[in-house]
Amino acid sequence: METTATPQQDTTAIERFFGVRAAGSRTKTEIVAGITTFLTAMYIIVVNPGILSQAGVPFPAALTATVIVSFLGSCAMGLYARNPVLVAPGMGMNALFAFVMVHGGKMPWQTALGCVFWSGVIFAVLAVFNARKLVVDAIPANLRHAVSCGIGLFISLIGLVNAKFVVGDPVTIVHSASLNPVVITFLIGLAVTTILVARKVTGALMLGIVFTTIIAIPIGRFWGDGTAYWPAAIATKTLVNWNGLFSAPDFSAVGQLDLVGSLKVIYWPFIFVMLFTSFFDALSTFMAISEAGKLYDRDGNPRNIRQSMMVDSFSALISAPLGTSPANAYIESAAGISAGGRTGLVAVVAGLCFLPFLFLSPLLSLVPAIATAPALVLVGVFMMEAITQIEWHRFDEAIPAFLAMILIPLTYSITDGVAYGFLAFVVLKSATGRAKEIKPAMWIIAAFSLVLLSQL
Repeated sequence: METTATPQQDTTAIERFFGVRAAGSRTKTEIVAGITTFLTAMYIIVVNPGILSQAGVPFPAALTATVIVSFLGSCAMGLYARNPVLVAPGMGMNALFAFVMVHGGKMPWQTALGCVFWSGVIFAVLAVFNARKLVVDAIPANLRHAVSCGIGLFISLIGLVNAKFVVGDPVTIVHSASLNPVVITFLIGLAVTTILVARKVTGALMLGIVFTTIIAIPIGRFWGDGTAYWPAAIATKTLVNWNGLFSAPDFSAVGQLDLVGSLKVIYWPFIFVMLFTSFFDALSTFMAISEAGKLYDRDGNPRNIRQSMMVDSFSALISAPLGTSPANAYIESAAGISAGGRTGLVAVVAGLCFLPFLFLSPLLSLVPAIATAPALVLVGVFMMEAITQIEWHRFDEAIPAFLAMILIPLTYSITDGVAYGFLAFVVLKSATGRAKEIKPAMWIIAAFSLVLLSQL
């Protein structure tokens, strides 16, 4: 006799494995959330190779590495850590690799890959011995909430920049752009996506991405000129383009890392910076995503955080042998969570979406960054709920929290914002006679933060 599924009863092998119904979700919702997450993060397949190629890594080889790492890391996150978090080569990490290590440090890209590998090894050791528990326990709740909000603001800023709505200005630093075809298209896409979200339409963010892609087709064809559109390196007169279907994978960067040369003492600071950035980017991302989706364990900590950090370290570890900068958890995963995703099935679906682009990478041109911008802006809205939980009347807690929250978007770096917030917390607590409230691990974190900031 067939039974009827309830929110607590998983009826298929997939639902049982991931605990879909137990999490209050449905398989269809998880799949839509996974596709939404992929659509908001798929820019990395082209952008990451574009940045790494400036360090000397062949573009096709970096693209192949990006796809493989994203597929393996995301599937591992879903299958082992059971969290709805996409993993891919990190933005910021690739810039650190190309411009700080290769160009600034005057090292060959093969040596830089070696540094990435050794930082991944140390990261894995820290994850295995559960070092994150000491870190998480040392971070006060107000700072955790602030980091979540700061990352939300950061995501919204990324969306606004990608849409060319916020642009640089030599006098006022930034300002809003004029109502050109790109901006108008973005605003229409944002309005439609907002309405879908407000009406609680299933898959609202994904539908918004599809809609914005469609209305962007006239740009450069019948309306305006998209040649000034970001990123300049791949800009064309049209934003939605057909560049073919197939492209063969390139494995020429696999195994090119220099393990011995990268262990020279002169390169140790780069290994440390890469390690610290990877560790705190991952930890901050997991805390923010858990806050956004209320994904907590019984102790109130981010769900399966130890397993998640181990997957993140595994992904960073395999990145270098494959030929790319470190992979880490993607904050864009919040888009899938906002679409209703709650289990590891989201990450697996997102990871599987990467795999075809080993051969179909030209199809990525069909979805421009402007199409994902409305979703990113709204994800920032969803993540601001935690701001109400910050104790604003306690200035020794509120000021460091505010600094972390505001500096994450303003420095365009999660790690920098978090580091300054930690330092402010230690300094302010010490100066106000409350040093006893600082846990030993926080002193160590603050010291590492100071060293990191001095290296940048």
